Amino acid sequence: MSDVEQVVIIGSGPAGWTAAIYASRAQLNPICYVGVPRQDPAPVLPGGQLMLTTDVENYPGFPDGVAGPEMMSMFQKQAERFGTRVVGEDIVSCDFSSRPFVMKTSSGKEVHAKAVILATGATANWMGLENELRLATSGGGVSACAVCDGALPMFRDQPLGVVGGGDSAMEEAHYLTKFASKVYVIHRRDELRASKTMQKRFLDEPNAEVVWNSVVNDVTGDSSITGVDLENIVTGEKSHLELKGLFVAIGHTPATGFLEGSGIELDDKKYIRLAGRGSETNIEGVFAAGDVADSVYRQAITAAGMGCQAALDAERWLAESES
Repeated sequence: MSDVEQVVIIGSGPAGWTAAIYASRAQLNPICYVGVPRQDPAPVLPGGQLMLTTDVENYPGFPDGVAGPEMMSMFQKQAERFGTRVVGEDIVSCDFSSRPFVMKTSSGKEVHAKAVILATGATANWMGLENELRLATSGGGVSACAVCDGALPMFRDQPLGVVGGGDSAMEEAHYLTKFASKVYVIHRRDELRASKTMQKRFLDEPNAEVVWNSVVNDVTGDSSITGVDLENIVTGEKSHLELKGLFVAIGHTPATGFLEGSGIELDDKKYIRLAGRGSETNIEGVFAAGDVADSVYRQAITAAGMGCQAALDAERWLAESES
């Protein structure tokens, strides 16, 4: 058997790096598997969703804001400063049925660990349009998080669009009404899926409007969005809606596929189900942090806080199990 690691961290967003900082400072000699870049269909990059965020203005400590990739680079350097080892591979499968735990990497290597922190995050669901993804990755006014980006100066007093019809879409749209001149919710059906309360909260705003029975065929604009091409799926009528920002709110997919058969309990949305206090899962010695276990907040700062919890929980569990 290969050497047994004290702590293996899977994931490299705010949760993973914060867990690595705390675990390395606790002399646990963690190793962090950060993943590899891929298209899925939107880019999935080591560093998580912040790698697709141009300006982060709501994370404490950065009064002038910071680019998402720059922030993640700083997180990584801080973790490495305290001794975190970084491996640019994916963990593709896990077996938590016996100890030490066994994981396989994308290169076929087996990794053994006493404790594991799962921090693989969740990816936003996109419509899959070429221009949508281009403008999302270049900071051109397309985003998957209104709470993260909606208050940026580029969106203030401008017409904005939200794609979706569920509670998350209504929450995002209502948030945007505080800043936008007009907020259009673009929905493919003739009624919203969101709760009546969430619908009313948005529709009661004077700058709120729903574009019914419509889908986005294209996003227009070179360096920044100028609007969307729409098609009414009932009448077939095509139109153009001028926008200065587009927020896609059609859900997120947690990165838990590699946990199939591992024994980790997931909820009905495939997020890791936390077992109780802090970051504990249903398997002792396996902890979860960040968006992979959080379908509600999905913020960098809450993910970082959960990463802190996971490292502290892992440290205490290791101390108790080895005493």
